[in-house]
Parts: sequence; C-alpha cells; structure tokens
Amino acid sequence: MNHYCTPLVNHRRDKKLTAIIELGKRIGQITRLDFSASTQQGSRTGWNGEGHGEVEVTSSLQGEYRVVHLKETGEFCLQGARPVPFKNVYRLTWYANRISLHHERRGKEHAVWLFDLTCDQSNPDLLVSETPHLCGSDHYSAMLQLTSQGFMLNWAIQGSRKNERLTYHYR
Repeated sequence: MNHYCTPLVNHRRDKKLTAIIELGKRIGQITRLDFSASTQQGSRTGWNGEGHGEVEVTSSLQGEYRVVHLKETGEFCLQGARPVPFKNVYRLTWYANRISLHHERRGKEHAVWLFDLTCDQSNPDLLVSETPHLCGSDHYSAMLQLTSQGFMLNWAIQGSRKNERLTYHYR
C-alpha cells in the first residue's frame, strides 16, 4: 500500500471529494460513449473526427481498493474518411483522495499508468490530472467533469507535432 493512500472505505465524505464519490456512484450506469477529436493551432496530425461506441463497465475490489474497467468498442471516423473500429480498456482505481487512471489496450500485464485524477479545489464536480502523462515528446492531460447523464473526459495532447483536444461523453 502506498503511504499516502488510504482505503476508500475509511475516507470522510468531504465536500472536496465530491467528484470522486459521485463518479463512484455513477460509473456503473455508463453504457455509451461519444467523442470528438479536433486539432488546434500548430498541430500537424489532421486528427479531426468523431467516434461512437459502447462501454462495458466491470467493478471489483482489489484488496481494499475499488477497481473499475471501462471496455470501449466502437467506430471512429476522421473527416472525409470511412469509419474504422476502435477498442480501448481503461482501468480506474479509487483511493481516498484520487483516482488512478491506467490504459490497458494491450492487456492488463502491459498497462500504462497515465496519471492520477484529483479534485479541483475550486469546482467540486471536476477532477484534473495531477501531472501530465509523457509519451515521447507528447504530454497528455485530462479533466473529468460530472454531468447529469454521466461524465465528460476532456483530453489535451501537446507535443512537437501534436496539439489536439479530445472530448469524450460517457453516458
């Protein structure tokens, strides 16, 4: 156990932890996702398009921590191109004061830790990446916003060739 992590079952219902608690309540009801990708000024990737798919949510306890897997399948279509299938698996692990996000597209044994999402001090419905994830020269960061139907996950990807925004709506 990490020295700064306390079990979920022992945390106080602190107003600062609203987003962590609420996401834990809502995430099991998620079945769909819609997302858009858009390039920003300076990007050289042409990563503009939309995707739609289904989400299978599984939840378990690993020791004293809740672990949720989001298995995504669907289609993504770049502007002016034919749709292509996509698959993703994300693992979220609940701690008292944060949620750790891993990408398991290549399997559990090859999981990539992306970052920890922590509560935004000025907005109790918002979680933000504590530090960006580095992949080569690219920096990935995200904000998770609770919505009435589920949540949105807004990604920012910046690097020598990239300047993209991805907006995921989970419902």
